[in-house]
Amino acid sequence: MARQRIAHIALLVGLALLLSAGLATAGEKEKSVAEPLYATLKTNMGVIVIRLFDDKAPKTVENFVGLATGTKEWTDPRTGQKVKQPLYNGTIFHRVIPGFMIQGGDPLGRGTGGPGYRFADEFHPELRHNKAGILSMANAGPNTNGSQFFITLAPTPHLDNRHSVFGEVVQGQEVVVAIGNSPRGANDRPVKDVVLQEVVISRGKY
Repeated sequence: MARQRIAHIALLVGLALLLSAGLATAGEKEKSVAEPLYATLKTNMGVIVIRLFDDKAPKTVENFVGLATGTKEWTDPRTGQKVKQPLYNGTIFHRVIPGFMIQGGDPLGRGTGGPGYRFADEFHPELRHNKAGILSMANAGPNTNGSQFFITLAPTPHLDNRHSVFGEVVQGQEVVVAIGNSPRGANDRPVKDVVLQEVVISRGKY
């Protein structure tokens, strides 16, 4: 009887430990999923930190992150070659309009380039162009998203359900404003190049 009792107790302790470990693992996974995803845009005019809405716009964020890190294949419009390298590093903000938005993400730097593919719009009822600092996809019409994006300088509700929102600025909006106020030439292109030197993706902190 004593041996059976000891074995029973040992079994209960073992089950308790397994359950505890399982709950800990589940908690760690939940914490990892819940941690915010950030994109840090390092420009020659300062740093912009953006929280990406991977929970509400997962496909759009996945595309942006893949192009930013070089893990997603794209076609370089300058060579026609398929590559896996960071697309955004070294590109410029080719179009800026004070009080409206700044636009970048074109590997050609003219507003006509992209990654060599298009993907569908992704709208969420909670994601709106309702303030300055909203990150959204530039496009040429419905379902023509590629690599180009813009950051708002004011609320632009007329863009809701026309452009896919997938992030918002959490630090460095003053840099966005400064870029937006850059002296412009033809086609709203800054006279002096505003360079997006690097995009760094991080989870939980920036």
